[in-house]
Amino acid sequence: MDSTQRRKSGINLPATMSETSLRLDTFSASSPIRTVSNLQSPRTMSPRTISNLSSSPSSSKSASCSDRFIPCRSSSRLHTFGLVDKASPAKEGGNEAYSRLLKSELFGSDFGSFSSPAGQGSPMSPSKNMFRFKTDHSGPNSPYSPSILGSDTGFNSENSTPPKPPRKVPKTPHKVLDAPSLQDDFYLNLVDWSSQNVLAVGLGTCVYLWTATTSKVTKLCDLGPTDGVCSVQWTREGSYISIGTNLGQVQVWDGTQCKRVRTMSGHQTRTGVLAWSSRILSSGSRDRNILQHDLRVPNDFVSKLVGHKSEVCGLKWSHDDRELASGGNDNQLLVWNQHSQQPVLKLTEHTAAVKAIAWSPHQNGLLASGGGTADRCIRFWNTTNGNQLNSVDTGSQVCNLAWSKNVNELVSTHGYSQNQVMVWKYPSMAKVATLTGHSLRVLYLAMSPDGQTIVTGAGDETLRFWNVFPSMKTPALVKDTGVWSLGRTQIR
Repeated sequence: MDSTQRRKSGINLPATMSETSLRLDTFSASSPIRTVSNLQSPRTMSPRTISNLSSSPSSSKSASCSDRFIPCRSSSRLHTFGLVDKASPAKEGGNEAYSRLLKSELFGSDFGSFSSPAGQGSPMSPSKNMFRFKTDHSGPNSPYSPSILGSDTGFNSENSTPPKPPRKVPKTPHKVLDAPSLQDDFYLNLVDWSSQNVLAVGLGTCVYLWTATTSKVTKLCDLGPTDGVCSVQWTREGSYISIGTNLGQVQVWDGTQCKRVRTMSGHQTRTGVLAWSSRILSSGSRDRNILQHDLRVPNDFVSKLVGHKSEVCGLKWSHDDRELASGGNDNQLLVWNQHSQQPVLKLTEHTAAVKAIAWSPHQNGLLASGGGTADRCIRFWNTTNGNQLNSVDTGSQVCNLAWSKNVNELVSTHGYSQNQVMVWKYPSMAKVATLTGHSLRVLYLAMSPDGQTIVTGAGDETLRFWNVFPSMKTPALVKDTGVWSLGRTQIR
């Protein structure tokens, strides 16, 4: 065929190819594939047509109809792109939480609404085998392990952060003071730390003041040979200090001038516990009564609270001055308000004397109390409804409780039989630290005004200073104050 004939036929063929060499075989009616009557351009042929042609017995002849291969995507299965080698059992399983998160990011939050019948996949219903990775079981403490994230409850972003390491608390006191004649009496309260950083200690018939910034010791008063100190308590401003005596008196002294301001009577016997609110001084006695004193009036007391059946040894005002909690040797914990002379709550779950009482500064109406040797429990109360929130058996007599001002933790001191100091995290009540050093019951506890240091006292006639809580701004280990040497000195 010459060039003129090629132009007439409308087909451009190579010089070595004749027109007769280009032809289509016609399939018989018995063939399952329909006959293609007209030659179609590969660009206009459907994928199904090309797929059918390629699957026919004469695919070798019809393959010359197209210069490229177009796959049939209708038969695609996304699960064939899974990253799991099913032939290896060690690769089964995986991090389901990570897989759900990755699918949600790729396919949207409505990914779970797409589903496909078994054995039929579609581009909109990715297989559950997609993006599955091998789980490394060699590190059980990994913060991203399924046991921490949860199995089928979805991805929990709150638990994805690795837990912080426990805070380190020094195990030894950074200062020890000798306190001769510090009594070993569970029902007394002989140590208190003022907001002006002055520590008051009752030793025998005397009260001594120790200034923390200078380590200066001042003798405040001596009650004489016929009386004795049973309790001390600073006002919240730290200027005045009240003293409960063995004869049942309540004295108020100016701590800066070492001058007595007032003496109030009313109790029949020793006054073992005192508590200041903004305006009222409450005193508890072995005579089972609680007296309310108001220094603005000339009377010795303005009201009497009667409810305990034995000596009152625990007394604390709430931080908002609305409630007064009292504990006694009758195993009762009573809660009073400002307007009633009858307790609004009578809590009788303790099975021993209740001396340790502390109001939470972080949550209104949250009260902690501790029981004596036969009880050993720290109990938490909601004073709004009187419900007990939790109870923890500490294993030892609970002598004192104090909440941290800076973090949601509390410290407890103990007597029989461990004589230890314990720091707790609330509300989990996980132990932060256990401190030992006293040889007798740790009956006395007070906290520094910055909330970082506590001082403990015991019948072993020592006062020990411990750094147990972080500062308000920097949650780090509290460093020793430069003026507090590690030596052992006397408070008088």
